[in-house]
Amino acid sequence: MKKILIIGSGGAGKSTLARELGTILGLEVIHLDAWYWNPGWVETPKTEWQSIIQDLTLRESWIMDGNYSGTLDLRLSVADTVIFLDFPRILCLSRVIKRRFMYAGQSRPDMASDCLERLNWEFLKYIWSYPITRRPGILEKLSQVTPNQQVIILRKPTEVREFLLKISHY
Repeated sequence: MKKILIIGSGGAGKSTLARELGTILGLEVIHLDAWYWNPGWVETPKTEWQSIIQDLTLRESWIMDGNYSGTLDLRLSVADTVIFLDFPRILCLSRVIKRRFMYAGQSRPDMASDCLERLNWEFLKYIWSYPITRRPGILEKLSQVTPNQQVIILRKPTEVREFLLKISHY
C-alpha cells in the first residue's frame, strides 16, 4: 500500500481515516479539500485543479482523501488501494452537524486556511442523496479496477477500527 485513495460521502470520516492511516503507515496524507478550496471558500478553476491532481498523483506514495468526481478516474488509475467508506447517510449527516459545532468559527485541520466551517442546505442535500446519486457510479468504477488494485469497502465505524487494528499489526 503506497498510493491509497479514500472516498465516501461527506461526514463518512475520510480525513480522519487518512490521518490515522498516515500515522500508522508513515505515508504523506493529502486532503483534497485543502488543495481544492482557496481562502474564503473560493474554488480552484477546473483546468488548474486537473493539473494539481496530476501533480499530486505523481508523488511516490500518498494517502489521498476526497471525492471530486471530475478527477476520480485519474486518481483511481494510479491508486494501488481504494478504501470506500460506504456509511449510512444518517451517520454521515449527524457527523457533519457535529463537525459544524466542533469547528464553529474556525477552519478544520484538513481544510484550506480561511475556510471557516460551515453547513448549508446544498451540502446536506448532497449527503442525503449520495447513496442514490453517487454510490452506484462509485461501485461501478470500483468493480472495474485492475487485479493488482485492492478495493476495501467499509460499511460501519467498527469495520474501520478493525481495519486500522489489522493494519497496525503488519
